[in-house]
Amino acid sequence: MKSKFKIIVIIFCFLAVVLSSLVGGALGDRIFGYKLLDQWIPRQDENGQSQLKEEKIKIVREESVVVDVVEKVSPSVVTVGVKKTLIRNPVDSFFDPFGFFSFPQQNLEKEEVEQDIGSGFIISDEGMVVTNKHVVADSKASYKVITKDDQELEVEKIYRDPSLDLAILKVAPPAGGLKPAELGDSSQLKVGQFVIAIGTALGEFRHTVTTGVVSGLGRGVVAGDPFGSYSEQLENVIQTDAAINPGNSGGPLLNSAGQVIGVNVAVSQAGENIGFALPIDVVKESLETFNKTGKFERPFLGIKYKSISRDLAILNEVPEGVYIVEVVKGSAADKAGIKKGDIIVKIDQQRIADQKGGLAKIIQTKKIGQSINLEVWRDGETLQLKAKLQAEE
Repeated sequence: MKSKFKIIVIIFCFLAVVLSSLVGGALGDRIFGYKLLDQWIPRQDENGQSQLKEEKIKIVREESVVVDVVEKVSPSVVTVGVKKTLIRNPVDSFFDPFGFFSFPQQNLEKEEVEQDIGSGFIISDEGMVVTNKHVVADSKASYKVITKDDQELEVEKIYRDPSLDLAILKVAPPAGGLKPAELGDSSQLKVGQFVIAIGTALGEFRHTVTTGVVSGLGRGVVAGDPFGSYSEQLENVIQTDAAINPGNSGGPLLNSAGQVIGVNVAVSQAGENIGFALPIDVVKESLETFNKTGKFERPFLGIKYKSISRDLAILNEVPEGVYIVEVVKGSAADKAGIKKGDIIVKIDQQRIADQKGGLAKIIQTKKIGQSINLEVWRDGETLQLKAKLQAEE
């Protein structure tokens, strides 16, 4: 009888331990998220595959995407170098740091400066390279491109886009040829999309690779040259948190398929991890015109302006639009009668304030020689003017 009682007690204790383990495991899984069995017996999906193994494979695949893109595109990415002569007067700088006096010309010293200043990427096996206009802004300097395998190619000719921060460099293809990059589509970009940047970071570290996401679209930004002598307002650019540094300018912004979806153009000086790129679709439009005519031609209205936001319009009791700061003499705007201080409200019945990209985007959709109707606000009156767009010289 006692032996039977002992057996019953043992069975009861065993069941209590099993039940306690099950309850404790369930509580640990639900409350603390700790999956003890997964450490030794990974969960399986419907096909009998280990989920833990799938997670490891997924991480490896994400890393492989970057590696594959870099291996594919790096031969198409180049570094842009500059060579220029700087003239300085050591006597002036020591005795006259503010330049109040002039000293004999024989005191002047010439210093040859040669350095990497930007990036670019090959778009043609015939030797065409895309970069930023501000990278090659100095018309008195000479430039070269350095390939992935450290071949130095002298730039024979530079074609600069008058409206975009874009330039095409012509070089003689080396004996081994050149590998063009594949151009993608920027019209379908989404915020949060994965991107990769390749370029000469800080003008020193060639073929630096950084990753991130598209963190904004349709931004406005001012881009400048590395010597601080040139700047340009750009509209409708891509914002990314992939590290873009001085020296990355002109390099490609890539999607996960290794296609160029933007041209890196600027970095924010006020914030970290904020860079900008020209959408490749805008670049492709310029390249199409260039391939047809051998030069960049864009419709040109001939004004410098500042956008008037809704808040600014309400505050100053004026309409939304663009405020004319300057009219280029002899331009389409000048011939149409537009004056400094005018506010252009509409173009061909399109309210400028309602258009993404503003006035610049509207003008880009027009053609050279096309006439456009302008609704202009001047001193409380609304005027209807007509301008015939010209090519920018």
